[in-house]
Amino acid sequence: MKKTASLILASILIMSTLTAASPANQERTDTKGKKATVKTGIETLLSGNLSWLKGKRVGLITNPTGIDANMKSSVDLLFEHPNIKLTALYGPEHGVRGDAQAGEGVESYTDEKTGLPVYSLYGKTRKPTPDMLKNVDVLLFDIQDVGARYYTYIYTMAYAMEAAKENNIPFVVLDRPNPIGGLKVEGPVLEPEHASFVGLYPIPLRHGMTTGELAKFFNKEFHINADVTVIKMKNWKRSMTFDDTKLPFVLPSPNMPTVDSTFVYPATGLIEGTNVSEGRGTTKPFELIGAPYINSNELADYLNQLKLKGVKFRPVSFTPTFSKHAGKLSHGVQLYVTDRSSFEAVKTGLSIIKAIHDLYPKDFQFLQTGSFDKLIGNGWIKEEINQGTSVKHIMKRYHHDLKSFEKKRKKYLIY
Repeated sequence: MKKTASLILASILIMSTLTAASPANQERTDTKGKKATVKTGIETLLSGNLSWLKGKRVGLITNPTGIDANMKSSVDLLFEHPNIKLTALYGPEHGVRGDAQAGEGVESYTDEKTGLPVYSLYGKTRKPTPDMLKNVDVLLFDIQDVGARYYTYIYTMAYAMEAAKENNIPFVVLDRPNPIGGLKVEGPVLEPEHASFVGLYPIPLRHGMTTGELAKFFNKEFHINADVTVIKMKNWKRSMTFDDTKLPFVLPSPNMPTVDSTFVYPATGLIEGTNVSEGRGTTKPFELIGAPYINSNELADYLNQLKLKGVKFRPVSFTPTFSKHAGKLSHGVQLYVTDRSSFEAVKTGLSIIKAIHDLYPKDFQFLQTGSFDKLIGNGWIKEEINQGTSVKHIMKRYHHDLKSFEKKRKKYLIY
């Protein structure tokens, strides 16, 4: 009798273990074990009606950020799904697997895991060619943006939308959160003559929109006129930062390692257009900025006396392993965002550049490549800084265009 009871108990324990481990009973959790509060577009897609994809050949533009809450790649989710026929992959800057540095060309190849062709959209072409789309009936986009105008993924999306229109292919955006929130809009609106792959359209430096909202905005305002569908997230609110979603954070690019990086990027990304290191080649890119000629204590004191909202500055010294000032001891500051809701990223970035310009006029330089103008989106702010104009007056000059954008933007907000 005891033996029979033991066997029954063992069977119950085994069945309980199997049930708990089955995918259908797994809770969506992040890497800290907390239940994810937001359902991204890929999850919304796969939990919905997929009849519209039946018999369709699917192309996917993605990178390592294309995952679900359990950190499974969108590539694998779609490839393994019995009702979806994934036929091609497309990689933006840094590639589908994220193994290329900033600005490094990416070649087309065959994905080892799936055997699918991977077409590069950051090599010889940044726009899918008809040959790349010959085996595709619908094109999906699933990439995490960072919320700043000068980030290339949203322009990969725009070019892909153009290609989809030209080849009569529906374009579907699997939406993801804006990691720095969807409320605040900051900075000058890009002037068309300064358009580039780090700023293709007249939008402000911090746009406060999700990728799906940007797709709708680009499609209508800039006359792409593609057949665009946005698969919405569930439970995302505009006030949320990425941490609020409880989703796992995958670095969107090699020098964007944390959520903190995304918050300072609209500020210190502007440093790329100067001879000051933006922290590439350190463990804190965009949080550390400096150069050999800077006095770190002097700069930190100067910036802290400005009492900029939501940020403090700590004097630091560091030696970048690559990029600007590689192998040279550099001095500067580390940014600590103390209040994300009040932090004014663009004002902070302009204040840092003006401070270094004013404190070290013999050493500080804007790069001759014109990259600062592309990043800031115009040619006049650099001139105003050189002439000693205050950040307050610079911001006042672009205020009207920023407000005009905010009004236009409202039509495309879906959350």
